[in-house]
Amino acid sequence: MKPATEPLLPWLVLGGLTSLLVWGYWNSLSEASLYWIRPQYSHGYLVPLFTLVLLWMRRQPLSEVKPVERWWGVGLLAVGLGLRLLAAQSALDIPDMVTFVPSLGGIVLLAGGVRMLRWAGPAVGFLIFMFPLPWTLEQALLAPLQAQATRASTYALQTLGIGAYHIGNRISIGDLEMGVVDACSGLRMTTIFLALSVAIVLVTDRPWWERVIVLLSAIPIALVVNVTRITVTGVFYVTVGEEWVDAYLHDFFGYAMMFMALILLFLELKILEKLVYEVDTEKLSPFGPASRESRASA
Repeated sequence: MKPATEPLLPWLVLGGLTSLLVWGYWNSLSEASLYWIRPQYSHGYLVPLFTLVLLWMRRQPLSEVKPVERWWGVGLLAVGLGLRLLAAQSALDIPDMVTFVPSLGGIVLLAGGVRMLRWAGPAVGFLIFMFPLPWTLEQALLAPLQAQATRASTYALQTLGIGAYHIGNRISIGDLEMGVVDACSGLRMTTIFLALSVAIVLVTDRPWWERVIVLLSAIPIALVVNVTRITVTGVFYVTVGEEWVDAYLHDFFGYAMMFMALILLFLELKILEKLVYEVDTEKLSPFGPASRESRASA
């Protein structure tokens, strides 16, 4: 609940302009939601909900806004809408969608100034995860992830004593063949887990360097988990049969990937927590309070 002395007008401006912005971007937002049925973007439904929760967790009382800050907001909004016009004229659908984020940031700056942008900005920026990657970037990530997942899984199966070899993105085990298709390449886990890592960084009180490590570890953890999934699937192909795995276990292994990734992230946070201890430098300093009191009494 906002304090009684907090002005109501900025909230009305924020709500009204945001509603107009959503209405103006409705076609782009609807197009973005069509991507959420694809495995690598299935987290898109949760992004707006988490953004609202994050705004509630980080909210701070409003203060007086300088006129120049409101003009900065108008400028940022104009830049976002101008970029949208350029993207629309060039038939660039995904850049068109993404311009929603800076446009909304401009509205936040216009309504509440720099102070509001500081606490609401991270939540607004998080909305970028509800949009798909550009096709060029997606393909640039997909091919290396497929190749790495295929090679690593083949080596893991060979280490377990299973005669496996790969040709391209297909792993052969005797008469059986497993195709490391796009959904199993690691891109799905990378996009979902990167969004999850950013969400954890935003809601946890951690030093900046720990947050950077958590973000950088998203891709390696996603790849490790995906290789584990492919390897376990190969083992079950050999032991229980291809039809049984495809019918009952394939989807289960997919859901289990997220739980395994969360466990690895939890262990990473615990390790980082034990690596560095905070020390009260005031107590250790020869010029700290205790030393000053001693010198004063002397």
